[in-house]
Amino acid sequence: MSVAVVGGETPAAEASAPRSRGRKSYGRYVGGKFLGSLGSLVFMLVVNFFLFRVLPGDPARVLGRGRLSTPEQVAEYNKTHGLDQPLVQQFFTFLKNTFTGDLGISIKYNIPVSQMILDRMWPTLLLVGTSTLLSTLIGIWMGINQAWKRNSFFDRSTTGGALVLYSMPEWWLGLVLIAVLAVGPGPLPSLFPTGGLHSTDAGSGAIAQGLDMAWHLALPVFTLTLAYLAEYSLIMRASVLDEVGEDYLTTARAKGLRDIQVRNRHAVRNALLPATTVVALNLGFVVSGAITIEKVFSIPGLGLLANDALEGPDFWVLQGTFLVASGAVIFANLAANLLYGLLDPRVRT
Repeated sequence: MSVAVVGGETPAAEASAPRSRGRKSYGRYVGGKFLGSLGSLVFMLVVNFFLFRVLPGDPARVLGRGRLSTPEQVAEYNKTHGLDQPLVQQFFTFLKNTFTGDLGISIKYNIPVSQMILDRMWPTLLLVGTSTLLSTLIGIWMGINQAWKRNSFFDRSTTGGALVLYSMPEWWLGLVLIAVLAVGPGPLPSLFPTGGLHSTDAGSGAIAQGLDMAWHLALPVFTLTLAYLAEYSLIMRASVLDEVGEDYLTTARAKGLRDIQVRNRHAVRNALLPATTVVALNLGFVVSGAITIEKVFSIPGLGLLANDALEGPDFWVLQGTFLVASGAVIFANLAANLLYGLLDPRVRT
């Protein structure tokens, strides 16, 4: 028996139409986010170029640290570093060098800036990446249990502790932990090193070097984990509390699901969306590093490199670290937007 078709479309075609429109909608969403990130990247490059060129004074004398005393020396310095060119030509040269990976030569160390950034990136990734992972897992777990057991002793105690940690400056918390766990006041023993990444008496083997590095990173990682988990727990708690009164949870309970199943299968999945965005955005700051913590614990990462370059000033190192940090944040923001649009179709509208 044949089926009459009205309008020349089969039911299968009608059913696939909304899915096709949905795919197109997400494609337009992705395209819009890519264009927005491209615009942010262009704006960042413009700011990165002009930020250190609008400062008062002669750039050659500032960068030369007072060693250029004669006009001939200043002219030679400007010619060597391209500062004698028109500003527009300098900008296009900057764009060309940036896209080819040439970030200039460090004034202080006289080595390529790109090489310095690659060497300093790994300590920062280990420090901030590890603390971000730990704080995310612990903070989300705390937030879920705080909201699901609202007004319980666990909720009141952990929420109060999270608020206290969230209000503490990271550098101050690091100094307190150094005084308590590294210096060892009074009869208390010294458990951790006060700073650095390696001990002078560490073994030469890979395992010995790895254990020594982990020992040096334990205290700064612990400091950043305490500082970050408060944010994740508070956001996750608020997100779960927004979901606990929804009708779909009542329906899930009416179907006979246990309370733990209602929480994990339904409430947590929807509540994870805001936390996912925050985690993805914070990952962008992994490359830039925690400048204050690296300064307090003398960790030779990107944060300490930027701090030392600012004291110089080391013009091209500052420009390179700003470029890497800003690019990482833009990329992480794009990833967060794409992931959020995939998890929650409502944001596409």
